[in-house]
Amino acid sequence: MFKTILVPLDGSKRAERILPHVEALANKFGAKLVLVSIVEPILAGVSPYGNGSYYIAEELERRTTEANTYLTNLQATLSAKQLDVKLIVEYGPAVMTIQDIAEREAVDLVALASHGRTGLARAFYGSVAAGLLNRIDRPLLLIRAQD
Repeated sequence: MFKTILVPLDGSKRAERILPHVEALANKFGAKLVLVSIVEPILAGVSPYGNGSYYIAEELERRTTEANTYLTNLQATLSAKQLDVKLIVEYGPAVMTIQDIAEREAVDLVALASHGRTGLARAFYGSVAAGLLNRIDRPLLLIRAQD
């Protein structure tokens, strides 16, 4: 049923709560897991001194390195359980980038844990889960991560 499962992760323990679910599905169907971390654009003001772009580039590089290290550690853990795992770290807006990766990798399922934000927090931070629900053209497995 599922050959490739896309698992967007943001480095949080809440996001990782999807992992037992996708491990079970991968074991049952022999599916490959595609772990994804998105480095989102940084909003920055304009400075007349021109130093801003240097610091932004440095911060993006730091975040990318951090995401690669995080996913590599997860890959080692999952590979030790005999699971086939691919890693992807990309730069861009989360929802659109996840959608692009899902199409490019021809995934059969996108699985993630919702942070369960409501009210002002959801309006301020946005909701990747809600964005995917409205945009993605393939099955979506959402679990609500509780504290």
